[in-house]
Amino acid sequence: MNFWKTVWASLVGYLIGGIALLFLTFLIIGGIVSALVSSAGKDTDEVSIKEHSVLKIELSKPVIERVAESPFGNIDFGGFGSSGIGLNTLLHSLEKAASDKNIDGIYLNLSLAQEFSGSATLEAIRNGLVKFKKSGKFIYAYAEGYSEKTYYLASTADSIFLFPKGMMEWNGFTYNGMFLKGTLAKLEVEPVIFKVGTFKSAVEPFINDKMSDANRLQVQTFLNDAWTHYLTNISASRKVSVERLQSLANEFTLLNADKMVQEKLIDRLAYEDEILNLIQNKTKTPADKKVNFVDLKKYQKRKDSEAGLEVSTSKNKIAVIYAVGDIESGEGDDETIGSDRIAKAIREARKDENVKAVVLRVNSPGGSSMASDVIWREIILTKKVKPVVASYGDLAASGGYYISAACTKIYAEPTTLTGSIGVFGLMVNMEKMFKNKLGITFDKANTNSYSDFPNTTRPLTEYEKTKIQESVNSVYIDFTNIVRDGRKFNTEDKNNDGICDAVDNIAQGRVWTGIRAKELGLVDELGGLDDAIKAAATMAKVQDDYRTVDLPKMKDPFESLINEMKGVDEAAAKAFAKELRIEPEMKHLRTLLNQTTSSPVLMLYPYTVDFN
Repeated sequence: MNFWKTVWASLVGYLIGGIALLFLTFLIIGGIVSALVSSAGKDTDEVSIKEHSVLKIELSKPVIERVAESPFGNIDFGGFGSSGIGLNTLLHSLEKAASDKNIDGIYLNLSLAQEFSGSATLEAIRNGLVKFKKSGKFIYAYAEGYSEKTYYLASTADSIFLFPKGMMEWNGFTYNGMFLKGTLAKLEVEPVIFKVGTFKSAVEPFINDKMSDANRLQVQTFLNDAWTHYLTNISASRKVSVERLQSLANEFTLLNADKMVQEKLIDRLAYEDEILNLIQNKTKTPADKKVNFVDLKKYQKRKDSEAGLEVSTSKNKIAVIYAVGDIESGEGDDETIGSDRIAKAIREARKDENVKAVVLRVNSPGGSSMASDVIWREIILTKKVKPVVASYGDLAASGGYYISAACTKIYAEPTTLTGSIGVFGLMVNMEKMFKNKLGITFDKANTNSYSDFPNTTRPLTEYEKTKIQESVNSVYIDFTNIVRDGRKFNTEDKNNDGICDAVDNIAQGRVWTGIRAKELGLVDELGGLDDAIKAAATMAKVQDDYRTVDLPKMKDPFESLINEMKGVDEAAAKAFAKELRIEPEMKHLRTLLNQTTSSPVLMLYPYTVDFN
């Protein structure tokens, strides 16, 4: 089986890789020629910002934690090599624009904005816009249509405009999970599940055809928390009561554009040319001149000093270590947490005497229990010599919580999903599928009783099941003890099972929002990355004299571009899954299949929860 799998994979890989590389060559040549032609005779200073300019923010690509700067500048390779907008550079651009005397305001055009898969990222951007407004500069928001999430950003604006024929989705949040029990039954694939935790829902798609009562409770709770938080902030910005906002969502009547103006959620219905005229007047741009719009990609290259921001040259450094994606053993990359790579970055920060504190930026659903423990160990060692502060993004669940539980202090956004302190194991028996569907049978010869373990072509013995469950139980005990010690819970253990009762009561695999996690003692403060950095600097007593450095260094952008082209088949599959709105579930499946081959014991939250 593995032989033929390898043969076919190699054959298809070579074919697709060859076509992709040929295509890449034409794109590079075409892009360079296009860039040279378009730049001929023009001012080469790409970061010169004229007076009365307006920062234009469209968010037409996904917002991710950080992106590497392209070595090709603004050359377009047909969409490849441009995975998204870096949250770190976006927030820094907002801070920079607030102090830039040449920037009069922001034009927030959300017509082409990508939907946000994580609400904590959305929260961070909104907070950045709120801080920008404190400078006294204007924000105008416009869209051809708003979702709840894009409207949440728009609600910070001085004026919100909507296309006259546009609509607004305002019917609350929903979560739609996918379950595979019926599919697996049809394929005659038998999943074998091992878990600890009533709420550990990562295994439910394989054994249920709907949510369990426990999972429904936790999902309903964090949906309600997030929705209430959204309503509260929108109410404060728009001066519309929470009760009225809730009533409108229940009525499902707020799709008509005129109705939205009546309810004071939209200030004016307007075509974009009318808004551009308003901005022209606002910036006092002469009628015969165009408004000086500056896009985000260009503006992020403007030097801080030119924008009026103080540039620190201090030797004191705060190391921000990005732990983003599923946790796995090995090197990993910019979209996964490789234990070797992250552990090396933490060691580097620990041994650098100029690094006075570390901020661990976590955006992860978890993954391998062994890889998580490798990273946790480095945090423990570093904590002994300098402060280590955690900052949570959209997710810091299961293994994502494990690696950061020992941090000196933990910050989370109100809508961060965290906790999921639980463990599970998954194995599958595909013997019947191979035999009955494909006519394939297997035979074996062993030197010892269990030499062929793990094996997907035979049932597990009761003894093997017992041993795996014992391993899962052991990891859960370790996990809860790490939380107990890191978060300083009391040590009471009434059941004498080695598990702290105070931790077990809020563990069991249950997911919490940042709001509830703070109440429960799982996090210390509500806030973003900037708050965590300031706290780390204060704890290190360098609050007035420091600069930040990002670790680990990002992969070479050209290498990433080549790999992306090689993976064009996978990109197509992702696009198809996204179109069907099952991308999170497919990512979850890939993660499980990849990781359970090396270790059946995982600390993983089901998948990135995308509620709309």
